[in-house]
Amino acid sequence: MKRTWKKLLALVLVPTLAACSGGSASGGESQSGGGAAPAEAPEEKDYSDVTIRIYSNSNSTERTTWLIQEAADAGFTISIDDNSVISGDTAAVQAANEKKDGDLIFGLNETRWGQIVDGTYENLKLVDWTPSWADQVGEYKYDGKAYGIVIQNVLMLYRNDEFGTNGEELHFDHWADVINSGYKWYRQNKIGGTTNANINSAMLYAFTDPASPAGGISVDGWKALWKFCAEGVSGGDDYKYGFDPLNKGDVAVSEFYSSALYGKIDAAAEGSEHPLKGALEPENWNLVDIKDGTYYIAEYIGVLDRAGRTEEETEAVKAFCEWFGSAELQAAWAEEFDSFPCNKEAAALVYGNDIPSIYQIPNFALTKVAGTDMTYAAYVAAHSAEWTNIMTNLGFYWADQADAKPEPDWDNLDWGTLTQAQN
Repeated sequence: MKRTWKKLLALVLVPTLAACSGGSASGGESQSGGGAAPAEAPEEKDYSDVTIRIYSNSNSTERTTWLIQEAADAGFTISIDDNSVISGDTAAVQAANEKKDGDLIFGLNETRWGQIVDGTYENLKLVDWTPSWADQVGEYKYDGKAYGIVIQNVLMLYRNDEFGTNGEELHFDHWADVINSGYKWYRQNKIGGTTNANINSAMLYAFTDPASPAGGISVDGWKALWKFCAEGVSGGDDYKYGFDPLNKGDVAVSEFYSSALYGKIDAAAEGSEHPLKGALEPENWNLVDIKDGTYYIAEYIGVLDRAGRTEEETEAVKAFCEWFGSAELQAAWAEEFDSFPCNKEAAALVYGNDIPSIYQIPNFALTKVAGTDMTYAAYVAAHSAEWTNIMTNLGFYWADQADAKPEPDWDNLDWGTLTQAQN
């Protein structure tokens, strides 16, 4: 599925400050002689003497190694920890907030970005900034603050061979309908983690209730999530995510994130005697058709207002963000890491008009929640801490099935206490 982008990357110029601030990158008109002189090309600038400190949860070793090298080739020096040092969005945000040395953040999701933009974190303030490609990311932006880089979503997949439904197609109204499907499903084995949180957000979508003291979710929603946990297959630490149990035929239905799916299927035979087959054209698997759609997240990039940074250093940070979010660079990033760019020009470079089916599923993250003026992504942001506390206090997602917790007495729970963190 890879295409060669080396020639394309060679055309990516380091932006000037004018481009970063939304101004014109072309020269002015000559007022002498008989008419307008041709505009001069902007002078490229080398920012390599400025070290740009980056925080991100999109920081696998492969991604960080690739980005450091490509940035260096473009005239930037960056410092970014891989996921052996910082793993997950919570860790990335906490480290940036505590260390106060960050120049920019990229990755995360709407939940975290909503919190950053709203000032939840004491030491994370964003510089006003509008890149030249801002109009290419559609609805994935916080105007003047942060702009979309990569779109991801969580998927519900099923096998339709003898290890799954034997040819039956699966159609649900809601994600939580899997608990009544009659098929064995995978469930995560811990509460924390971005993908795990997104699966929970998808499962709880049908149960929003702004009046509910149970974190804005009806009690029926928590009952459904408990059944998902209690009767699902976790596999302990053998399965970090849901691809492996589905690939091995241990479950019929599973959840996984979109950006790594096709690469995993391409290499599926390396991890199973009964592998999934067919990436863009599925052979023995398919997407569960869910009427609601699915929960998308967009990863964003924003410039942090770091104390003591000079104007020239800030210029370098903005120039890096301009370069990183450009169509050409985002197309290369998408090709290298099987992701889908927010930048429409980048998506066109990679896919043309042939957008993969996993990115054509309806997106309920940006749907308004009834009884509120919030999108579901904003609703998740507003309640995510309460949901984590509820699941932690009640003991959701035990890793060892032998350590299964008793089902709560749903009619006699103190939700005011359960939504608070443990002491």
